[in-house]
Amino acid sequence: MACLFCSIVAGDIPARRIYADDHAIAFLDINPWKRGHTLVIPRRHVDDILDADEALTEIAPAIAATSRLLTERLAADGLNLLANAGAVAGQEVFHLHVHLVPRYADDPGLRALFDRDAGIDLDEVHAAITGG
Repeated sequence: MACLFCSIVAGDIPARRIYADDHAIAFLDINPWKRGHTLVIPRRHVDDILDADEALTEIAPAIAATSRLLTERLAADGLNLLANAGAVAGQEVFHLHVHLVPRYADDPGLRALFDRDAGIDLDEVHAAITGG
């Protein structure tokens, strides 16, 4: 498979999955901006939010459920939701994905969103979210 995210859906590439339903999966970003930074993707291949009208609607329940899971389990004070469409918008993997970025009171605002937090232990975050 040429698509990285299709390979994750197929189970050919490991990911720290935190949510799944019939239409979408959610997993921790391997290069997170903030603790708990998660990607929600459709199980079927869709290039971006402009590629298929119904794709965002199909994954909306997963976005909502994962957002609640992240804020509750990680005690986040808020959350940013972001999707890029096209290379000029910053899309690097051309499979629709929505970034869910938990935010904390000690690091507020949009300017701070893209300042990566150093030293995030993905295994610790995964265990905090999944209880494992």
